[in-house]
Amino acid sequence: MKDFGSDKKSVIQSNLDAQKIAFAPVMFQAAKSLRNLGILEYIFDHSKASIETIASALNLPVYGVKVLLEAGLSLEMVYLRDNEFILTKTGYFILRDKMTNINMDFTQDVNYLAINHLEESIVNGKPEGLKELGNWPNVYMGLSELPEKIKKSWFDFDHFYSDHTFPEILPILFASNPKNIMDVGGNTGKFALQCAKYDPTVKITILDLPGQTKMAQKNIIENNLKDRIFTKDINLLDDSNTLPKDFDIIWMSQFIDCFSLEEIEKIFHKAHDAMAENTSFYILEAFWDLQKFQSSSYILHATSLYFTAVANGNSQMFHSKDILKIIGKVGFVIDEIHETVGVSHTLIKCKKKAL
Repeated sequence: MKDFGSDKKSVIQSNLDAQKIAFAPVMFQAAKSLRNLGILEYIFDHSKASIETIASALNLPVYGVKVLLEAGLSLEMVYLRDNEFILTKTGYFILRDKMTNINMDFTQDVNYLAINHLEESIVNGKPEGLKELGNWPNVYMGLSELPEKIKKSWFDFDHFYSDHTFPEILPILFASNPKNIMDVGGNTGKFALQCAKYDPTVKITILDLPGQTKMAQKNIIENNLKDRIFTKDINLLDDSNTLPKDFDIIWMSQFIDCFSLEEIEKIFHKAHDAMAENTSFYILEAFWDLQKFQSSSYILHATSLYFTAVANGNSQMFHSKDILKIIGKVGFVIDEIHETVGVSHTLIKCKKKAL
């Protein structure tokens, strides 16, 4: 884990980093344009190329290619040798790395306009940027209604990180041979489908808002699994709603980061009330303090700002101690912890504390 408690950079480096921040939105658009207009692709395919060659091949103005590539020099996406541009490792990541491209599309399509309302969101405690996407109290109420391009970028971002955890998680979950799994916040049903395919006898119930369960039902039917995967509409912020009982596993993946700490405590109490002595409660989350690489912590800190300005105005990607404290307070004991699952996640298995 990176040490966040030091400041050892030189004044010159610190000044450069400050300018990168000052012009970050401008340079982000330059990087995206270099990718989207095919300029990076052309350089990669031909090893090196001049401005004039690229402009002619892509039918773009020489001026436009020139200003983008010169910005690319400061972005360290390309370098210049004998009047020809060559792709750097950073440029290659922008061009080819799946995680980078998913993050860029999420930033552009979901956040770019909305994040301009961050200050208002901080002051008001509401997702003031959400108005750029639609008129809902939170983004989850409107996911099924988002324009297709924005919806795709949102779900690509949401699924990318959790999808990488499935191969490691499923053997852990099914070691106890569960018969019934409650997938709280199951979204489009991706995890439930994975469970059903992993074990041909297990039954899964997805709990989520009506818009999400509708999308899940479509995927369940397409996979011919409506006899083993079920859905239940629920709003867990409604104090009158409780979780159903008689499940071997209660599962929450990338779910609690959608709520404030106070709301998480209430949801954990609902889980505690629904559990029998032998029920296991699993929490899968990406905690910013438990990351192996600095890039992962950076992504999680940026994602917290999306929650502030766009998603709901009161949640974030948490420090692990924030959640461990609530786990103990509600009356759970931690049975197992698996760190560095997939790209950035931690899996926590809880049991009810013995009376």
